[in-house]
Amino acid sequence: MHPHVEGENLGSSKIEKYNSLYKIVKSFVDGENDDIANMANVASIIHKAFSFWWTGFYRVIDGELVLGPFQGPVACTRIAFGRGVCGSAWKQAETLVVPDVDEFPGHIACSSASKSEIVVPIKKGGEVVGVLDIDSQYLGTFDEIDKEYLEKIVDLL
Repeated sequence: MHPHVEGENLGSSKIEKYNSLYKIVKSFVDGENDDIANMANVASIIHKAFSFWWTGFYRVIDGELVLGPFQGPVACTRIAFGRGVCGSAWKQAETLVVPDVDEFPGHIACSSASKSEIVVPIKKGGEVVGVLDIDSQYLGTFDEIDKEYLEKIVDLL
């Protein structure tokens, strides 16, 4: 049985919430080897817990990022290597925290409502195979705490 994801029951601080989320995500992905199923549940769990604008995954397929499971409004379907925040996180193979997307060179505006963003690469065998992309409708939403915990969550995939 999986624990329920209820924002108000996850703790009051961001760290408490992420510690709870980590355990919930782990309970869902342990024993499940289907990447799409895991991405779908992880996107839903994170999205519901924090009420972000957009939470989802892009997978590396044939040399580009292709939209995967997500929660939120419709999104860009394909993103080129090195393009925008997602493509840059893929190229650099590191998490990018963007406090104001309008200040990011080459930002791809899939939605004008998106104001800040974090993109976490998913690595298998040292190679980036996808990214977790989260957008907020508020400036400066993401920080080092988000980076640290979202990287831990992505490592479960």
